Amino acid sequence: MRRTLLLLAAGALTLTGCSATAGPPEVTFFGDGHTVNADPIVNCDALLKSCSQDPGAAATLKVRPGKPVQISVPSEIGDTPWLVNVQYTNAKGELQPVKQQYFSPGAKLAYTATGNAPGDQLVVVEVQQLGAVFAADQAGNPILDENGNPQLVARSLWTLQVQPG
Repeated sequence: MRRTLLLLAAGALTLTGCSATAGPPEVTFFGDGHTVNADPIVNCDALLKSCSQDPGAAATLKVRPGKPVQISVPSEIGDTPWLVNVQYTNAKGELQPVKQQYFSPGAKLAYTATGNAPGDQLVVVEVQQLGAVFAADQAGNPILDENGNPQLVARSLWTLQVQPG
């Protein structure tokens, strides 16, 4: 009996050691009493050298007009620059300009997406993890922004398609 338990324990350790590596980080969206975890539809490494795409990873959630969507990101995203884009319609159903909120590395792991008025209907909520692009001009000099920083571009993207509830 003891030998069987040892063999089972050894087998479990072997299986654990052979398990698949963790995939890309998930973003959690919570709205109107429902939660969905989303995989990225685009996922690139920090230098945008290697990317994968999965358009089918877009999440959907039913949310009534006037209700917010709460977003939770893991530290793997929150420890980098990231932003949220929110597309919504007003109470008349007219599409409104995209609201965007930027977060510095380590600043936040959660955000609540809303429209601007109580009757607004969220349509799309998007999370972008940013990466730096080190572009150079024809002479090989780096192209930097007005503050001397490299250009930040979306390296990974999670999207929530909101269905009116």
